[in-house]
Amino acid sequence: MSVTDAAADLDVQSLRIVRAIADTGSITGAAAALGYSQPAISQHLRRLEARLEIAVVERVGRGVRLSEAGRVLARHAPTVALAVEAAAEELAQLRGLRTGLVRLVAFPSASPVLVPRLLAALAISHPGIAVTYLEAEPPEAVQAIREDRADIALTFSYPGDRDDPHRHSARGLSVRSAGRDDLMLVLPAAHAPVRGVADLSDETWIAGCPRCRGHLLELCERAGFAPRIGFETDNYVAVEGLVAQGIGVATLPRMALDSFPMLPGIATAPLPLAEARRLHVVTAQGSERVPSLAAALTALRDVLPAAGARTGGA
Repeated sequence: MSVTDAAADLDVQSLRIVRAIADTGSITGAAAALGYSQPAISQHLRRLEARLEIAVVERVGRGVRLSEAGRVLARHAPTVALAVEAAAEELAQLRGLRTGLVRLVAFPSASPVLVPRLLAALAISHPGIAVTYLEAEPPEAVQAIREDRADIALTFSYPGDRDDPHRHSARGLSVRSAGRDDLMLVLPAAHAPVRGVADLSDETWIAGCPRCRGHLLELCERAGFAPRIGFETDNYVAVEGLVAQGIGVATLPRMALDSFPMLPGIATAPLPLAEARRLHVVTAQGSERVPSLAAALTALRDVLPAAGARTGGA
């Protein structure tokens, strides 16, 4: 079979099925993920293997796994699906249609600030575009883009992050800088004035999400001490509540503080700009060729400054 013949025997749906098997590890999982019955998936695979004249899956005990050919198809599936989606949407626009689907994933503190403003902006500028939304921390969000489970990921990283998900795990993806989110000290209102983190070496600290906790450890290490972490929670309202009761001190991004009215009994102080977390927009390469994604990216750029993301120094 020639390369041209093999290419002609492929279709986007087959690639999505193979990719779903790679992601879920089974035909049953792929069927559930795609909304098909298991027999329908199995029949589709048999037809695909007959066309390609090569096994795509192989039996292992009572289950299946992708063959080498299947793994090749799964690796190329997201790129091919994106290219076909871009072509379909461009044709739709030529016919005067204004439809599309954007799958957005973002970190939790973006949910009450950025996401509603993005949805509102798209509803006005492109009412035919549907948006789905999932919360995830940056490593999981980047992985969702790689596995074609999301189209746009809004993520963040801290300076000096040793496990920055925008390095090796985002290789081959598009990572755009999207401004910064200033980091703030959060103290009980009655706390004595401080000049910096070093003045808080004897305090009990309240740590946040794993990435935030890692940055807190590095921040305090640079200030010459190891923080005594008494509590950990990724609920930033709970962090404010603990601080307000004098139980500890914390750091929070400005975006988290802006999400809700600040609780009484706390005070904030900005940390140096060098400590601000950097915001990023992660997509597959070439995503801007898909009209609905291009519209969402434009709207996201517009709402980032309005939602409190600082545009300098990113």
